[in-house]
Amino acid sequence: MIAHRAPIGDMSRRWGEIRTMMLGLEGLNAVVTGGASGIGRACVDGLRAAGARVAVLDRDVARLASFEADADVLALACDVCDEAAVARAIETVEADLGPIGVLVAAAGVLDPPRPPERLTQAAWDRVFAVNCDGVRIVCRQVGPRMAARGRGSIVTVASIAGLEPGPLSAYGPSKAAMIALTRSFAGHWGRRGVRVNAVAPGYVRTPALDPALSLGVVDGGTLARGTALGRLAEAQEVACAVLFLASDAASAITGVVLPVDAGAMLAAGWVPHGGFPGEPA
Repeated sequence: MIAHRAPIGDMSRRWGEIRTMMLGLEGLNAVVTGGASGIGRACVDGLRAAGARVAVLDRDVARLASFEADADVLALACDVCDEAAVARAIETVEADLGPIGVLVAAAGVLDPPRPPERLTQAAWDRVFAVNCDGVRIVCRQVGPRMAARGRGSIVTVASIAGLEPGPLSAYGPSKAAMIALTRSFAGHWGRRGVRVNAVAPGYVRTPALDPALSLGVVDGGTLARGTALGRLAEAQEVACAVLFLASDAASAITGVVLPVDAGAMLAAGWVPHGGFPGEPA
């Protein structure tokens, strides 16, 4: 049983609170890759609540259909691994909405734990194509446009799997590469007014994780006990961190990787001492 003691409360109320914050996102045009579900969708909702106009790039056409009745969202079917398709999509966004001020690179794929000897080249290539090359491609299309205008903010969605070793033999290295790319972009474009940061979620309750929890492939109780807060993070909580890094509230922050993991990265220091004090409710 997963403890669910998230302090975020009613998210409609939280987005309402975001509207009153001085984030400096009002009227900006934002692009969210992988924005049709999970963390990406939460980022779309949060950006809209903060007053930004949002374009969603996702290859899941069925989920993109949920935006059809929403005049405030530009939904484009796009595979981030296809540079020509990304270039066309970015051209469309700037033609329809105007200059892009915020990019959230949230498109990604998961890969199950497996020993390296069982990891095929095809599986490795697929994970790196989306999680690493996909970020490079979209940032390559958007970053120089921002730099030419002297302003912009990019936030990539990495993972704590890219910060510490684990059994995710393809996913972890792909996220580590994404983090290195993020910091490299921050250095390249910083003097031209573009900030580039990353969030590093731990296990987050999303449509990608829910089937594994339901089938018992992943034990939710074990995951919860491995965090200082005794619970998993929510997609909306990750989105709040993304909005902060994207906003003027973080105007002097670039090249950082912000874990949003309910304290999972603290676990290694507590395991030798019997784990965190107390148990998830």
